[in-house]
Amino acid sequence: MSRKILVTSALPYANGPLHLGHIIEAVQTDIWVRFQRMQGHDCLYVCAEDTHGTPIMIKAQSEGITPEELIARVAEEHRAAYQGFLIGHDQFHSTHTAENRYFTDLMFGRLKEAGHITTRSVRQAYDEKAGMFLPDRYVRGTCPRCKAVDQYGDSCEACGATYAPADLIDPKSTVSGTTPVWRESEHLFFSLGRFEEMLREWVRSGSLQESVRAKLDEWFSTGLQDWDISRDAPYFGFEIPGHPGKYFYVWFDAPIGYLGSFKALCERRGLDMPSYLAPDSKAELHHFIGKDISYFHTLFWPAVLHGSGLRRPTAVHVHGFLTINGQKMSKSRGTFITANRYLELLPAEPLRYYFAAKLGPGVDDIDLSLEDLTARVNSDIVGKLVNIASRCAGFVARGGGKLADRLPDPALYAEFTAAAPRIAALYEQLDYAQAMREIMLLADRANQYVDTHKPWALAKDPSKAEETLGIATQGINLFRVLMVYLAPVLPDMACHAAGFLGAPLSRFSEVDSPLLGTPLAAYQPLAQRLDPKVVNQLVASPAATTTAAASGEPHVTIDDFSKLDLRVAKVAAAESVEGSDKLLKLTLDLGGETRTVFSGIRKSYTPESMIGRHVVMIANLAPRKMRFGVSEGMVLCASGEDDRVYLLSADDGVAGGMKIS
Repeated sequence: MSRKILVTSALPYANGPLHLGHIIEAVQTDIWVRFQRMQGHDCLYVCAEDTHGTPIMIKAQSEGITPEELIARVAEEHRAAYQGFLIGHDQFHSTHTAENRYFTDLMFGRLKEAGHITTRSVRQAYDEKAGMFLPDRYVRGTCPRCKAVDQYGDSCEACGATYAPADLIDPKSTVSGTTPVWRESEHLFFSLGRFEEMLREWVRSGSLQESVRAKLDEWFSTGLQDWDISRDAPYFGFEIPGHPGKYFYVWFDAPIGYLGSFKALCERRGLDMPSYLAPDSKAELHHFIGKDISYFHTLFWPAVLHGSGLRRPTAVHVHGFLTINGQKMSKSRGTFITANRYLELLPAEPLRYYFAAKLGPGVDDIDLSLEDLTARVNSDIVGKLVNIASRCAGFVARGGGKLADRLPDPALYAEFTAAAPRIAALYEQLDYAQAMREIMLLADRANQYVDTHKPWALAKDPSKAEETLGIATQGINLFRVLMVYLAPVLPDMACHAAGFLGAPLSRFSEVDSPLLGTPLAAYQPLAQRLDPKVVNQLVASPAATTTAAASGEPHVTIDDFSKLDLRVAKVAAAESVEGSDKLLKLTLDLGGETRTVFSGIRKSYTPESMIGRHVVMIANLAPRKMRFGVSEGMVLCASGEDDRVYLLSADDGVAGGMKIS
């Protein structure tokens, strides 16, 4: 029976680039959605930009642009990154839209009418130096429960406790570094405790993994607290109807963004939205999230939905964190890998496969070992999977370009197709790692079949031509079955393989019958081996940041320094570089001469903020050919411990081209 399924993954926050932690969740979700469609189910996948909150407001102010301009720019960057990793959203929307405003006001109105919203005065952190109330996460201090230091003002990353910023020990404002004062302010609260019995029943329905259920039991035992859903101006977001100067807390309208995105999709496609969202809906609603936001999605969100008269999620699928080479992602260690950085160096599908080979149904952390990535992709995808097709295609071409009319070993083919229910069950249960293991065991069997029958030896004897074609036909059909099983993980490769085979790879059921007597297109390589040197460029070696003196390198002499032609240059034009999250393309005026320089300052400076500035450049540096063009010099910068880049600039009014000595 066909199922109707709505799927979401967590909304990326619109204040920075996507990193591989975002991508592993999107890949996990995308694989499941593609699998469901291959089973013939009606499965829709929506997501959106998470655009509200003080961080967006502050970042936009620092760049001299409006929050709307910031979120529009970041959204385009995010869309491009998702598309680069073959993430097939049906709708990628934004929380700062009319659709999201509609649902936010609707749900708040229903909650208020039902008596689930209360108002009371709270003591709130206020930064006197910055002149603003501080969001919870703009206050850091020592956890009142486990005494872990440098924790956020709303929850502890060490023990998972939740609390108010006022509960922190030795709190500090992250905006100014000063100790905040506490001021009274009237806030609106959602009465979460009223929904405890409903939530307990929902948790028992099989909607969560066992470890997540156990964590919820801890939260139930300590009591569910009312949830503060309002923030004071200045704030970028939706103003609360009937409460001037009060805005919906970003975590109230962010998950509602799932519904806003779905509303936009329904209007675009003419879909029946109530059939998905009504309390008695037979459709399914699945959320994919990281374990750091499970509290919001497993307590607040189902309670808000239920209290608003809408259906609860069918399931919330929680995954662990991503580490790189066994370490937490860190900019200072070079292990903070953005999506764009990866795509600049490597194709998407090797990483999609590697993530699938590591993802199970639990919430354990997942490690991306670059050495293991290279070895596994080269072994499994190139050495096993693609090897079958590349070995057999030539013999089919020699035999007239058409597959044989029968299989020499139908029992072996039946063994491969009999694995479909088992592999489908593993995909359904999100046990991709076990699915990949079983698929690769079948790939080993296919290669063993070819090795045993040695078509290359038979091809030397013209009288064995029919037998040779039969063996190649068997191998091609085994490859086809494997490619169908891997299509949710490797959609682009499956598309090219379908063109080679002359048959679709869009349903598991398509492999019930083998391809016989049909022509094959000319074989084109479906995958390339990964070069370890290129893969290792994803992370910067810690040794690279060591000073020359510490590494034993000789000091620079005054003669070496005098070789540098340092000039003051005026920035005549600046623009972002498409495909890079680090580079700005600068047009520099050296006084009668212009140069083009690519500079890795995009995270710290916007193009608009650069125009008209006077910078210091090395004018006699040899031109460097880059992927994006030729860089004709270098702009001097320094890096700080806060991961920002600081330009070395000259005094205003200095003439462009002036030599520095």
